[in-house]
Amino acid sequence: QAHVEESGGGSVQAGGSLRLSCEASGRTFGSTVSMAWFRQVPGKEREFVAAIGWTGGNKYYLDSVKGRFTISRDNNRNTVYLHMNGLKPEDTAVYYCAAALSPWTENPDDYEYRGQGTQVTVSS
Repeated sequence: QAHVEESGGGSVQAGGSLRLSCEASGRTFGSTVSMAWFRQVPGKEREFVAAIGWTGGNKYYLDSVKGRFTISRDNNRNTVYLHMNGLKPEDTAVYYCAAALSPWTENPDDYEYRGQGTQVTVSS
């Protein structure tokens, strides 16, 4: 059964950095077209953060994270990363990885494979 699993969350102070990892297993990575990160806070809808195409050449970001977050992928390791620098308290959320068999969208429901999430907490 194909699935994706996140790791790397934690607690940092404002201005700090974290790197999230998303490892895909099964048939997922060999046939995915795009992978993405989303985040969600209690009481709000899941929010698109970043996406990356199969070759890694095309990357897309939420406006509020541009210049601070970087998405990358290592197809040899079946892993996608989210490098987060300059973290702010408003970045606090559960971060989810997702993989799609189609071009990226900002809608998490368009992704066939979604992880269980990893908590990121940024204190001021």
